[in-house]
Amino acid sequence: MVTADTPSALPDSADDAHLKEHTLECRELIKGHFLHAFRDTVRLPDGREATREYVRHPGAVMIIAQLDDGRLVLERQYRYPVQAVMVEFPAGKLDAGEGSLACAQRELLEETGYSASRWARAGVMHPVISYSTEFIDIWFARELSAGERQLDAGEFLDVFTASPAELLQWCGDGRVTDGKTLTGALWLQNVLSGAWVLDWQDSAGADTVR
Repeated sequence: MVTADTPSALPDSADDAHLKEHTLECRELIKGHFLHAFRDTVRLPDGREATREYVRHPGAVMIIAQLDDGRLVLERQYRYPVQAVMVEFPAGKLDAGEGSLACAQRELLEETGYSASRWARAGVMHPVISYSTEFIDIWFARELSAGERQLDAGEFLDVFTASPAELLQWCGDGRVTDGKTLTGALWLQNVLSGAWVLDWQDSAGADTVR
């Protein structure tokens, strides 16, 4: 019986054999400009077969950029699938062969006009594990310099700033519902409290390549 006082630890991944599914067949469903969808047949741990539909994604980055006065660089962008304007941290998809840091630097400049002298990779999140291979690398950026935005054709978004306290309030009262931004707010809260420590590097430092 598990109680509140029971010590907890993540089991070793070597103990996961009873949970794993094995691919028997992979069938492509659609390859569009953005979505690449598949339906696989898998063997379940108990020997039965099932189907899994999912989207392959090249991965993305999200940037938690903070000005010298502590305010955060945020965006408001209309997201067609949910038919709503969302408050988000700057983010974007990795280009083929592009490193994670290079993507973060490019996306921050293109979407907001800011460049950063200092960067720290916080970690990675998987936003939709039930139907996508997507991962999002979380980057912090500071020592910002303002410049001109370089938005893609057909891209429309507003850039604004807010204090960490304001962002956390919006997360708490439901005005921010974007999953990656909620995760970013968790990271930010723990970094600001000193609970989680970042390893900062110069903008020309070693990249993260996938």
